[in-house]
Amino acid sequence: MATTTDNLDADMVARLKRALTTDGDDLKEVMKDPASEVLHAALKNIALGEEHLLAVLKRRDLPSAYLNAIGRHKLCEHPRVCMATLSHPAVSAPLVKKLLGRLHLFELLNLCYLPGQSADLRMAAELAIIQRLPMVPLGNRITLARRATATVLASLLKEGQAQVVEAALNNPKLQEVALFQFLNGSTATADTISQIARHPRWSQRVNLRRAILKNRHTPRVWFIHFLPRLPRTEARNLLHSQSLTTRQKQWVREFLA
Repeated sequence: MATTTDNLDADMVARLKRALTTDGDDLKEVMKDPASEVLHAALKNIALGEEHLLAVLKRRDLPSAYLNAIGRHKLCEHPRVCMATLSHPAVSAPLVKKLLGRLHLFELLNLCYLPGQSADLRMAAELAIIQRLPMVPLGNRITLARRATATVLASLLKEGQAQVVEAALNNPKLQEVALFQFLNGSTATADTISQIARHPRWSQRVNLRRAILKNRHTPRVWFIHFLPRLPRTEARNLLHSQSLTTRQKQWVREFLA
């Protein structure tokens, strides 16, 4: 008479054989198996497809070791499988770094906006985007500026490209602090300052007006436009600013007179 252990062994052998040989919807059922050995066996099934991995990655009980095995599978080169693996709560930091390198620029951006995404993964994706910025063509930078997160926008602005700045100004994720830092940085030009100064949203920010009036590249038109809105005490203080040119200080004197 067979023992209970023999019955369990026979059951496991049958489940492993099924995982290795079945296909289609039955393979999807296999991916629901609670045994890690069965799930690992299914990864060797030649019928395994993207839909099977996407189904199993919805399980929250997967161990980190199994996610690492998925990361080594050729199907994890597919963007959807890669992103689903990255989104799993058990994914390890080394695997995150490895998989982020497989994604294209805008796939990384999409990862930042996935519902329920963890803050750590979003930050990792943003860092991966920022590290690629020096190699990104201008057209892609402009598109990125229209859609990027606040963190990525702050890095894009630092490059000071007028077309990129113009696109970023209409991005609802852009924060005032990023523009303030840009205006106080070394890459702001007369063109980009003017873009900010005439923008209906940003031209109303008092701190940005002050930063514009303290930039040595600000054209005369913005001194004429913003000085009347500035308290006269602050206007006088501009005469002592070391960042303004002699000509700009003369514009301030003309206003005060």
